[in-house]
Amino acid sequence: MKTLRALWLPFAYYLSWALFGLGGLTLNLACVPLLLAPDRERFGPQARRGTRWMFDLWLRWMHASGIVRVTWRGFDRPLPTGVVYAANHPTLVDAPFLLARLPDAVCIFKPALLRHPLIAPAAIMSGYVSGDQGVDLIRNAAARVAAGQSLLIFPEGTRTTPAAVLNPLKPGFALIAHRARAAVQIIEIRSGPLMARKGHAWWRLPPVPGWFEFTLGEHIPADLLGSPTALTERLAAHFHATLPPVA
Repeated sequence: MKTLRALWLPFAYYLSWALFGLGGLTLNLACVPLLLAPDRERFGPQARRGTRWMFDLWLRWMHASGIVRVTWRGFDRPLPTGVVYAANHPTLVDAPFLLARLPDAVCIFKPALLRHPLIAPAAIMSGYVSGDQGVDLIRNAAARVAAGQSLLIFPEGTRTTPAAVLNPLKPGFALIAHRARAAVQIIEIRSGPLMARKGHAWWRLPPVPGWFEFTLGEHIPADLLGSPTALTERLAAHFHATLPPVA
């Protein structure tokens, strides 16, 4: 039995990425014709539901196949929309896993991904915001939050550097929350070693089975945000107080 499991887990790991690619390709091909629609914005909710469904199905497969154990803390209650969800960013799969659970959520994509023909159609139709827009990024993201959508953002800007608990945080999330007059919900992410971490490419097999833990942390109401600088420092202090030290 142990021998079969030892053979199954590496196979299932690489199969999972193949399924992810196939699902993403299918979703993006379905979105291509919608890009030509003169009123394509009205298809945004459907595109976000489709993306959420695909990520949720992939997450369920990862869990059912035994590759990872995923624990959700605080996600058993209804989650609000019109909120900035700010999370630390240890792994490559943080966004897909969270977008499978957050309601009507958009996120900020790297500019290169929004120009990728096999990724961009679904991201554009879902209303994701490009990370190269400067002040326009803050304005556009805030407008989406003010309109009632959720925003998932990683203030570190990139995956956490190996041997660090947290990268320095950027204040963009705070500026967006202030402009949208929206609450900030902190999400703490923990994971097993080398699970799609920076410096460990996804195609290199990590220790499997692995684990992930997503915890709803402090909720900061819109009227208690403080200044963007103070809010950024508050978020950094929260993560340093709650995330485990690097071994």
